[in-house]
Amino acid sequence: MNINDLDLDRGFFQLTLPYRWQYWIGWVFGMLMIIVGALANPLIALFGLLVVALCSPGSLEADLHKVRKAAPQPEDLEKEALEKGFSIDSWWMGRTSYTPTTDPSDWILAAPGPTTWNADQYLPHGDGTPLPEHPMNVGTPRPATMSTYGVMMILFVVGACLAINYAVENSTPEEDMSFLTYIALGVGSLWAILGYFQYKMQRQMADTPTSLVRSVAVGNPELVGQVRPSKAGVLRVVVDGHPNRVIPNCVQFHWSYEVKIREHYTDSEGNQKTREYWKTIREDLGGVPFILNDGTGGILVKPTTFARTDMGQYLKRWESNHADSLKKELGMEFAARLFTGGNVVKHRWTVYALRIGNPVYVLGTTQSRPQEELQNEGLDGTLQNTLLEVVGEDAPGIKATLQRGTELANMGRMRSSFEVMLIPLCLTLGGLVLTLMNL
Repeated sequence: MNINDLDLDRGFFQLTLPYRWQYWIGWVFGMLMIIVGALANPLIALFGLLVVALCSPGSLEADLHKVRKAAPQPEDLEKEALEKGFSIDSWWMGRTSYTPTTDPSDWILAAPGPTTWNADQYLPHGDGTPLPEHPMNVGTPRPATMSTYGVMMILFVVGACLAINYAVENSTPEEDMSFLTYIALGVGSLWAILGYFQYKMQRQMADTPTSLVRSVAVGNPELVGQVRPSKAGVLRVVVDGHPNRVIPNCVQFHWSYEVKIREHYTDSEGNQKTREYWKTIREDLGGVPFILNDGTGGILVKPTTFARTDMGQYLKRWESNHADSLKKELGMEFAARLFTGGNVVKHRWTVYALRIGNPVYVLGTTQSRPQEELQNEGLDGTLQNTLLEVVGEDAPGIKATLQRGTELANMGRMRSSFEVMLIPLCLTLGGLVLTLMNL
């Protein structure tokens, strides 16, 4: 599939189906629940609607995934990347690793590889035209007002409100079910608040014109381009100090070490039960300045100044039945027993990273660079873009953001304003009406 064959304005309605086998399983299971529930128990159908909705992608996501597969990155762009997929590092020790094979934040269109880059990353790339995936070339996508997700969630919200009303009206004084109305009101309110922030981010991304690096000025521009190294170099991230957990060519990272704890406890009725949960033990983050090059030129970005960052899907995850050493294993087991009363049954290390060659979206503040920095880099100011840097300072009505992926990739996996705002408000309103009716 070619990007030119796609209509990025999806209009009012778009039927969306899963494009990953994991979601297909959930989607089919949800449809079966709807059918069975319609014949036997409406509550089963209600949960089926929810499952189908959650397994349905955004209105643009599946088609953009097809374009991404048809236009892979050049081999030299990821020549130092770790092999993707699942691998068994040690069967005896129960050690495995997984690198996602698909990431919705990756390039959708083919991106230039390092062999085509200039030695000076501030210079324009090639003929100086914007990169193929730049908004100047592809435009800004518009999700469908309604998709499969929206239809299923509306039916779920209506069905949930009807089910709650039925349960309350038919409950006995001994089994008062009026608390369900408060749950609906609370869940709807929280969902609406989260939807509002998502809506604001979506509108900010869609409504802010994308600037070109070669003509950017002091202010609050939106920039889209490719991560390239600055004079500060790149980071070789060693996750939790282990030589077998190394991620090269990073400009920003965040890793965490977690353990799964299994606890045995007695509930209020005296029954013995077991629960498992992940607990974060250690984590680390950091970054170095990098160059954002959009084809027309490069500009320095300081990622550690951004409070809002999104590095997309995790880059790699390692799991093991044991810690890295016997000393750590015994220490962790002792701590788990002492402070939680449980046992450590699994260890997990997860790393998120922004790497050289990745697509990046930045909405921040451009300011003049210190003269000392320019002198240290040997910049004479011939190029206007070398005199500026991008930092994560907010401005009135603008929230500074740094995200892995282009505007096309980030907007492509978003849902419409109607789906992220009005559906939660419907549940909130339904919960409010039911609460007032039962006061």
